[in-house]
Amino acid sequence: MRYPVRLKAAEEGGYVVTFPDIPEAITQGEDVEDALLHAADALESALDFYFEDRRPVPAPSKPKRGQRVVELPASVSAKVLLLNEMLRQKVRPAELARRIGTTPQEVNRLTNIRHRTRIDGIDKALRALGKRLIVDAA
Repeated sequence: MRYPVRLKAAEEGGYVVTFPDIPEAITQGEDVEDALLHAADALESALDFYFEDRRPVPAPSKPKRGQRVVELPASVSAKVLLLNEMLRQKVRPAELARRIGTTPQEVNRLTNIRHRTRIDGIDKALRALGKRLIVDAA
């Protein structure tokens, strides 16, 4: 998942970074590269709000020509897909836990953006929802 960013020169110097798709993510840096480095952290922190509130995470829009993007780590992208599918199907952690033969606490870890999770656990949960996790090295 690659989220496009807006870079704007700040009055006090440096650059402010915002995300059109995730308005809660705002940060800045001393130069473009520093701003983009901070942007990755700001994006993940903002996604925390969606996960905590059990709200669907907006998909990234298509970047415009030459527009910079911030790419989520594969594990975070997979967690976003899992959360969104659980919400779409209205499947609670207890129900998903029953389907995959684990505890609701383990499912909560699968949908915690800050918890390190093996990708096969997320894949198993998605399969229980009738989906497949496909990793493409494009």
